[in-house]
Amino acid sequence: MDTYNSLKRELLKTNEDISAIFSDAESITGMTDQSFADWQNICSSIYKQLSEKIIHVAVVGPIKSGKSTFINSLFKGDYLKRGAGVVTSIITRVRRGKQLKARLLFKSWDEINSEIDQALVLFPSLDWRTEKNRFDIRRKGDRLDLQQALSSLSTEHLFTNYSRNINSVLLTSYIKGYEKVKDMISSDNMTRQYEDNMFTEHWAFVSDGSMAVYLRDIHLEIDSGSIDSNIEIVDCQGSDSPNPLHLAMIQDYLLLTHLIIYVISSRTGLREADIKFLSIIKKMGIMDNILFVINFDFSEHESINDLNALIKKVKEELSMIKPDPEIFSISALFNLFKVQNMSLSQKDRLRLAQWKKEKELTEFSDLGTARFESFFYNKLTMGSYSLLLKNHLERLSVILSGMSHWILVNQNILARDEDSANEVIEKIKHHQKGMNQIKSIIKNTLDGSVQRIKNELKLDIDSYFDVRSGDLLNDIIEFVRSYKVPYQKYEENLKAMGFSNTLYLVFQEFRQGLDIYMAETINPEVIRFVREKETRIKEYLDSITGTFDVMVQDAIVEYNSMMGNLGINSSPNSLKRIALPDFDSIKDITGLALPPAVTSMRYTSKMKTEAVMRLGFYTVVKFFKKLLKKPIQSKNEQEVLALKDGVLRMKRETEKSVVYHFKDYQENIKFQYIYKLIEAASNSLYETLTDRFRAYVSDLSNIVELINNKLIDKQQASEILKEMEQTSIGIDERINRIREKIESIEMADG
Repeated sequence: MDTYNSLKRELLKTNEDISAIFSDAESITGMTDQSFADWQNICSSIYKQLSEKIIHVAVVGPIKSGKSTFINSLFKGDYLKRGAGVVTSIITRVRRGKQLKARLLFKSWDEINSEIDQALVLFPSLDWRTEKNRFDIRRKGDRLDLQQALSSLSTEHLFTNYSRNINSVLLTSYIKGYEKVKDMISSDNMTRQYEDNMFTEHWAFVSDGSMAVYLRDIHLEIDSGSIDSNIEIVDCQGSDSPNPLHLAMIQDYLLLTHLIIYVISSRTGLREADIKFLSIIKKMGIMDNILFVINFDFSEHESINDLNALIKKVKEELSMIKPDPEIFSISALFNLFKVQNMSLSQKDRLRLAQWKKEKELTEFSDLGTARFESFFYNKLTMGSYSLLLKNHLERLSVILSGMSHWILVNQNILARDEDSANEVIEKIKHHQKGMNQIKSIIKNTLDGSVQRIKNELKLDIDSYFDVRSGDLLNDIIEFVRSYKVPYQKYEENLKAMGFSNTLYLVFQEFRQGLDIYMAETINPEVIRFVREKETRIKEYLDSITGTFDVMVQDAIVEYNSMMGNLGINSSPNSLKRIALPDFDSIKDITGLALPPAVTSMRYTSKMKTEAVMRLGFYTVVKFFKKLLKKPIQSKNEQEVLALKDGVLRMKRETEKSVVYHFKDYQENIKFQYIYKLIEAASNSLYETLTDRFRAYVSDLSNIVELINNKLIDKQQASEILKEMEQTSIGIDERINRIREKIESIEMADG
C-alpha cells in the first residue's frame, strides 16, 4: 500500500505542476487557448478521482466467525461491537478518519412501511385490520392491530423449517422497536452521529434487533490503526444468515469490492453453508479477488499440530472451489488484546498472559499476521489499482506533450517576423482543417459503433429475460410450478387454524424456498450474465480503438512532418497506444451501478392477496354435494380442496408477479445500466482520443496580433516560454520514472 500511496502522491504532484504551467502561459498577456480550459478540467478531474478513490474491502463469513474482532484488530481497538449476533441486513462501513465517529443511517418511513407490506403478503385472514388503507406503522391503530395479529399466530407461523420465520421476526422487531426509535425516523433517510466519548452508544443499535431493523447502514470513522484513509473495510452480515434477502444485499456490496476477505473460524472449520456461499461468489465471477483468514482461538487447539491439521483440511476443501487459495492463519483476538494490553479487563489480561506462554501458537499467529499484512497491502497495489494509476499517468503525458508542442510553436513564432509568422499560421490552419475532419469522422464512426453494440446487447438481454425462449424466467416458473406441497402435513392445521391461517403457513414456506432459490441460483446467474456483457463491451470497444489509434497517430505524424518542413521540429516523445478507459473509474465518476440484486426478490409486491384468499367456491361445492346426496370423503374435504385451489392460485399469482417484476428488472438493466455504461465508456474513449488533438487544432493567430499591436513583450514572453519548456522537460522525466515503477509492479503481479 505504501507503494500505491507513494505513486499516487507523485501523480498528484505531477498533476499540480502541469496545472501550474497553464498559469505561466496565461501570465503572458492574452496568450490563452481553449485547450488550456479543457486540459485544466482534465487535471481537476484526475485530482478528484485520485483524491476520492475509495478501495472497497469486504469482510465476509458466517455468524460468530470473528469478523468484527478481525476488523477491530486491523484498527487496533474495540470499535465494532463484538459478538452482537443480531441478524439484520446492516453492513458496517469502516474507514480511518481524524476523529472517532459513528454515523447511523436510518430507513425512511416509506422504506419501513414497504418492508412491512412485503412481509404481510397473504397474512392470515383479510379482516385483522380495523383500517383498510395501506398499513402505516406511524398509526397507533395499525400497530395495535398488527401486534394483536402477531400474538395470535401459532407456533407453526413463527417457525419455518425449524428456524424463526423471517417475516414474523421482521414484523415483531418493527413493532417492538417503534417507541425507541420513532423520533429518529423521517420521510427522508435521517442520520444520527455519535462522536468521541459517545461513540460506543451506537452499540445499542447493533446489539438489539428491534432497533437494528430500522437502520440501513452504519459508517464508522476510526482515528487509530495503520489502514489508509482511502480504504473502506466493510463488515458484512453473516454469510449463513437464514434470510435470503441478506444474502442478496451482501451480493450487491460484493460487486463493488476490490477485495474480499473470507473469515473462517477454527472452531467450526469450513461448513456446508461456507461451501454454498463461496460457490455463489464463484458463480458471480468474483472469485479472483478473495483471500481467506482462518481465525483461530488458542483455547480450541491443544497444539500447533492440531491447528495445522485443521488448516490442511480447510485448504483441501477450499481448493475444490478455488485452486491455490490464499490462506492466512491468525488469532484476531490475540492481536486485538496485544494492542489493548493496558486497557484490558483483569479477566482478559489473564487470558492474554496465558496465551503468551504458548510460544508455538503465538509465533504462528504473528507469522500469519505479518504474511497477511504484506499480501493485503501488495494486493491493493496490483491489478486494477496500477491500471487506474497508469491510465491517469498516460493522460497527463498526453496533456504535457500537447503543452510542450504549444510552447515550441509559440517560441518559433515569436522568433519570426510578421510575414513569416503569418505564413506558418496559415499552413497550420490549413492542416488543422484536416485534423478537425478526422475528429468528426471518429465521432460519427464511434456513434455508429455505439448503436451497433447497443443493438447487439439489446437482443442478448431481451432473449435472456424472454418468458418464452429464455432460460432464466423459465427456470423460476418451473421452480414455482414444480414446488410440492405436502397436503397431508397441513390437514391438522386446517382443523386447528382454518383455511387462511394454513394458506399463510404454506405461503411462508413456499416463499422462503423461492427466495433462497432466487438468492443462491438466479441472482448469481444474472450477475454472471451482466459481467459477460460488460466484457463484450470492452472487447468491442477494444476492437475499434486500434483503428482510431492509427488514424490519430497518422494524423499527428503528418502534422509533425509539415511542421518540420516549416523548421519547427516537434518533441520526439512517442505517444503510447490509446488504452481503453478503466470501467471501474467510469462507474465511479458516473455513479453507475447494476440494479440491486435484492430488487429481484420484491416480486410479491404485485401479488393480489384477495385473488388467493377465497374459500367461498368450495362452500358452494359442498352444498351441492349435500343436495345431490354425494358422500363427502372427509370431514375437512372442503378445506383441503380449498387449500389446493389456494395453492394453485398462489402459484399463478407468484408467476404473474415474477414475470411482471423481471420485465421491469430487464428494462432497468438494459436502459439504466448497460446502455449508460456503453455511452459513458464511448464518451471517455472519445475524450481520450481528442486529448491528443487539442494542441494541434488550437488557434495560434492571436499571438501574431498581440505582437503586432505590441500587447506583449516578445523578450519577456520568450523567457517565460523557455522556463515553461524546462519545467516540461523535468515533468516528462518524472512521468517516465513513474511509468517505470508502475510497469515493475505489473511485472511482479504477472
